[in-house]
Amino acid sequence: MDKCPVALDPTGRDFHGEAARLRSQGPATQVELPGGVVVWDVNSYAVAKKLLGDPRVTKSARNHWPAFQNGEIPMDWELISWVAMDNMVTAYGKNHQRLRKLVSKAFTPRRSEAIRPRIEELVDELLDGLAAAAPGEVVDLRERFAYPLPARLVADLIGLPEAARKKANEVIDMMVNTTVTPEEAQATLMGWRAAMEDLIAAKRAQPGEDMTSDLIAAQEEDGSRLNDGELADTIFAILGAGSETTINFMDNSVTLLLTHPEQRELLESGKVTWADLIEEVLRVESPLGHLPLRYAAEDIDLGEGVTIPKGDPILINYSGAGRDPAIHGDSAEVFDLTRENKEHLSFGYGVHYCLGASLARLLATIGLTRLFERFPDMTLAVRPDELQPLPTFIMNGHRALPVHLTRVPVNA
Repeated sequence: MDKCPVALDPTGRDFHGEAARLRSQGPATQVELPGGVVVWDVNSYAVAKKLLGDPRVTKSARNHWPAFQNGEIPMDWELISWVAMDNMVTAYGKNHQRLRKLVSKAFTPRRSEAIRPRIEELVDELLDGLAAAAPGEVVDLRERFAYPLPARLVADLIGLPEAARKKANEVIDMMVNTTVTPEEAQATLMGWRAAMEDLIAAKRAQPGEDMTSDLIAAQEEDGSRLNDGELADTIFAILGAGSETTINFMDNSVTLLLTHPEQRELLESGKVTWADLIEEVLRVESPLGHLPLRYAAEDIDLGEGVTIPKGDPILINYSGAGRDPAIHGDSAEVFDLTRENKEHLSFGYGVHYCLGASLARLLATIGLTRLFERFPDMTLAVRPDELQPLPTFIMNGHRALPVHLTRVPVNA
């Protein structure tokens, strides 16, 4: 290209403004990531959907990213955890099909049906804890509800012992933080692999009714199993994907409802449904920003004079795609529960479509409906512009979500 790549802001301070500016430059534009790594950034809905469904686009750095294959990407690169893992998410072709088939056995209808009571139990337990707050107390709803609800559920599903959960959550938080140092990145990579290896060893010795035990036992008709590396990386991917994105979704849903009383009234009056809310939040304030990384297995012509060369890395902005005016018109940035077209890519598209999408929707529906039934007078405890974004371009959420659970007198 004839101009220097723009450095993507690792702090996520202007998530949507940055996406709009990049989108205006064409179907894809080159940006610089931490460490000076240059990638193609996509904020167009149509182009993102096209690339997500294109067999010439892969997630396997081992097979299709020359810089990684040649050792040009150091193992302490700030985003190394996202490309070094070897699991269903990063596998390619027949190997991806093999792993996805094995992992899908952990998302059986029997297990899904059994999850609902556990979700209801967790929600009620957390709401009871919130109800104990003193009148007028400022409560961080992210810390005390949005975070623990999916984190505890997914930990239950994979069979992670209570003692290991805090450390696992810390590792995940560090992994999505794009302001980390190389030393922190290396420690993160080593930390989550060690934690998963410990979990696997424990489940081999004493299997239980959980996904980890199922994945250990899973076997295709031809006898193919997950090897130890694939198993560790796959379990961690389930833990991270199932918790971090849902945490931010719950955070964003509550924030949007508390800052748009007219939309909240539509919901509470029954003029729109909770399903409408879920899809519109996933569109306008996707919990997922840029998910590293994909790679061009061949040259890919996007039109408008833009070709992504073979071997180049690609970064798709799911939040940016949801606000593309080309599909959602001039009101693309407006939170509108009555919007007819709520198309989004928050669960992905194509062969990597999220296996846990239905579970995430179930968790959100139960959690949000019971939260607002329990605390109908809930309000933000700060001005909306005082909410601080997470320090990342990977996830889209807030550092904290301070609220008043009950109405606070004006003169308080």
